[in-house]
Amino acid sequence: MNTFISYALLGISLSAPIGPINAAQLNRGMRHGFLHAWLVGLGGMISDLLFMLLIYFGVASFLTTPLMKTFLWLFGCFILVYTGIESIIGAKNLVEAKPSVKASSKRKSFHMGFLIAISNPLNIIFWLGIYGAVLAKTSDLYNNYQLILYSSGIFLGIIIWDIFMAGVASTFRKFFPPHVLSIITIGGGIMLLGFGLYFGYEAITFFIQGKLG
Repeated sequence: MNTFISYALLGISLSAPIGPINAAQLNRGMRHGFLHAWLVGLGGMISDLLFMLLIYFGVASFLTTPLMKTFLWLFGCFILVYTGIESIIGAKNLVEAKPSVKASSKRKSFHMGFLIAISNPLNIIFWLGIYGAVLAKTSDLYNNYQLILYSSGIFLGIIIWDIFMAGVASTFRKFFPPHVLSIITIGGGIMLLGFGLYFGYEAITFFIQGKLG
């Protein structure tokens, strides 16, 4: 049990650093409430699960090729810049969430989280390094059942952090006046833009290095 808890804590620590998903969760949650923030995180979790499965079955190496990384940097740049601009524009219309929020908007929150996470090469390299190391260590010590159990501990930690971030975003929404939420949302949009521009810079760098190489 102690080993399982340690892997759950590892999952929390892997999710905690501020990145595009956390920024998108706060941004979406302050605009639309807990459910939308949680759905952004859920989309990111499905992406993380996909990476874990690819690494587990040993088929993730193709994602780190220069061509694929350049494509993912560009795709991530588009998603983040689009999301950031949309957040900044929508901040001035920030109002209380209504029960009649369309289901398509909820799907949009989920898709946003999934696309941001799946198109982040840093996320891929991160999981290759961290989860690959976990597999290398545990495969020598435990059987497949225990390996799956402890991997689920990592995923449980990610779920806990997702719920925590959604709660933080919805708390901000309840206790801050609309004009303050608007300012925070603009700040989140600028952060997403910053991540997007960084992704674009990395794509150009990879492209130039490929040409020169």
